[in-house]
Amino acid sequence: MLRRPLAILTLALLLVGIGADAGAAAGFEAEVTRIPAHVKERMRGSSWRPGCPVALHDLRLVRLTYWNFERRPAVGRLVVHRGVAEDVVTVFRRLWRARFPIRRIRLVDRYGADDRRSMRADNTSAFNCRYRGGVCCTWSMHAYGRAIDINPVENPYVGSWGVSPPNGADYVDRTPIRRGMIAHGDVVWRAFRRIGWAWGGDWGWPIDYQHFSTNGR
Repeated sequence: MLRRPLAILTLALLLVGIGADAGAAAGFEAEVTRIPAHVKERMRGSSWRPGCPVALHDLRLVRLTYWNFERRPAVGRLVVHRGVAEDVVTVFRRLWRARFPIRRIRLVDRYGADDRRSMRADNTSAFNCRYRGGVCCTWSMHAYGRAIDINPVENPYVGSWGVSPPNGADYVDRTPIRRGMIAHGDVVWRAFRRIGWAWGGDWGWPIDYQHFSTNGR
């Protein structure tokens, strides 16, 4: 169960009209806070380190509800840049309303900030101070807290090197659309489009079906 302050905050957000109307979003809860000390401690030397392009004080912890693959409500946590936190809440409220299934939402630190491990676990995640494609020296948008990967197994990253994660190979064929998959023009695509984010599934090649970011990269 979510804590009482979170329920109060959620009610306040609904009353001021952020995102969908209260009736359509019934049951959805979200809380945006500064990164707590114990989470900062876990992130240091893992998903964040000195020299990262964004400071810890510019990041926010978003705790929210979502529908899991068992069609049950679950609670997940994402770290994102403070400038996009409310937009991220809006997106996930829309996904909740549509009952879009998400396998799990955990901080990437649960996987030692190893993007490959997180993807293999089909984990939806956001901030991770890493280079694009894991190759020095261009920062990924994840390193700014301005990108989110959703259901990586059902929405793999595909290029000349193969499929990442490897257990997403069955989903390279995008037809028919199956549970947890994302398609151009669907509810996930539209939710991110409304906040100005772009989808890696619209890239020419390589193509990253799991990836949404503020700048499209």
